[in-house]
Amino acid sequence: MTRKHGWQEIVFEYFLITVGSIVMSLSLVVFLGPAKIAPGGVSGLAIVIYNILNVPMGILMLVFNIPLFIMGLKLLGRKFGPRTFYSFTVFSIATDVFDKIFHLEAATDDPLLAAIFGGVVMGAGLGIVFRNKGTTGGSDIVGQVINKYSNMSIGSGIMIIDFFIIMIAGMVFRNINLALYGFISLFFCGRVIDIMIDGFDYARAFYIISEKHGEIIDVINKKMDRGGTLLHGQGIYTGENREVLFAVVTRKEVSKLRELVRDIDPQAFVIISNIHEVLGNGFRPRI
Repeated sequence: MTRKHGWQEIVFEYFLITVGSIVMSLSLVVFLGPAKIAPGGVSGLAIVIYNILNVPMGILMLVFNIPLFIMGLKLLGRKFGPRTFYSFTVFSIATDVFDKIFHLEAATDDPLLAAIFGGVVMGAGLGIVFRNKGTTGGSDIVGQVINKYSNMSIGSGIMIIDFFIIMIAGMVFRNINLALYGFISLFFCGRVIDIMIDGFDYARAFYIISEKHGEIIDVINKKMDRGGTLLHGQGIYTGENREVLFAVVTRKEVSKLRELVRDIDPQAFVIISNIHEVLGNGFRPRI
């Protein structure tokens, strides 16, 4: 995907924020709302009140988000700018359009499926919004306010808020299963957000310490058509100089390189770690 420049890039990012916000609204309307599953945050509160008083979820989210947005502007500055306001406004409007005008029905009657797919779809929408410098307000703002006036991290603050909202939903609906489904949805939502932001682990990094590093380098170059970097290190315990071979391979090549190293030097010290993105010859850029 090519990058746009100047105003074109900004327009493209707002377009993607719109798409992400609409995807989030679909999660509420066809999965979480009908199943009475609150995934935390302002949307979770909206689902609870919607199922009790039948007040449109979108209106409720606007009612909650606008004062939180104003509080964020006053206490945290302009970091909660137009993208945040735009995102939660589109999210709210799209939710009521799908629910009250298009009358979309629940996608499934199974609450577990609703929790899983609701979380996945919500996470996908949030991931798109976050990757384009937007936020959805709500517990994000409260979490950052808590962080500013205490030693608690932003993530911990948001987690505590979401925990209480999910538990409140379980108590209001007098069904602990709904609270448990809410935690399931929140888990899947978080995992998908991580994937959307960090990408899939499509590559692995090898750190290889071996007396036979020369032979291993030849194998990597000739049998795998890969390169690498030889790092000069020193053992902490022995004080001896050691050569550390650093190489990056795709997931499909992990087992092959592991076996090749084992065949050359069974005593080699090998560390394999996940990589979310690699920029350079031989690897595709992350979308």
